[in-house]
Amino acid sequence: MNDLLLIIFRTIFLYAVIILIFRLMGKREIGELSILDLVVFIMIAELAVLAIEKPDTSLLEALLPMVCLMVIQIVTAWFSLKSKKFRELMDGKPTIIINRGKIDEKAMKMQRYNFDDLLLQLREKDIDNVAEVEFAILEPSGKLSVFKKDPATKSGEKDLTLPLILDGVIQQSHLGNIGKDSSWLKKELRKRGYPLVEDVSFCSFQNGEFYIDLRDET
Repeated sequence: MNDLLLIIFRTIFLYAVIILIFRLMGKREIGELSILDLVVFIMIAELAVLAIEKPDTSLLEALLPMVCLMVIQIVTAWFSLKSKKFRELMDGKPTIIINRGKIDEKAMKMQRYNFDDLLLQLREKDIDNVAEVEFAILEPSGKLSVFKKDPATKSGEKDLTLPLILDGVIQQSHLGNIGKDSSWLKKELRKRGYPLVEDVSFCSFQNGEFYIDLRDET
């Protein structure tokens, strides 16, 4: 009887600890978890199960590796916020699979993503004809973001909103996608009263319109 009560107590206690750890690690949807998040969550769950199955193990011994994993996840999340390169290294970056209605087979091969995957995810979004798609972006989480063609615009085409500046750093590849360079971007920013790229937290450009957000701007 005492053993059963001990197992019940440890189960409730570890359940509360896991909920607390996950809250401290931040809120993210299951479909948006990075590989690191997923690995950490699985390892913490396994450690909790072992602690419940082996009541002779002290709670301190069970909690120590769980806390270590939590600290690792929080530290890497902090570095991800501070460094885009580190964030891309840990989480990967979005890949444009369909660009202005044309499938990019090279990008698909680089991501080990095949046509069956593409068609499956399009069907999940109630799209049965690839010709309806203007842009399709494979997110780091594996989710496919789809932008359908707008028949109201000329030839059904529209521009994809791409960030030109992230955390004060110019995204050269995105500038190349719209046929522009950093000189053009800096000139346009100066026209709008933003002389320093480093002061810009986020900048995007779509259909001739800029969206600019300064660092620490409220």
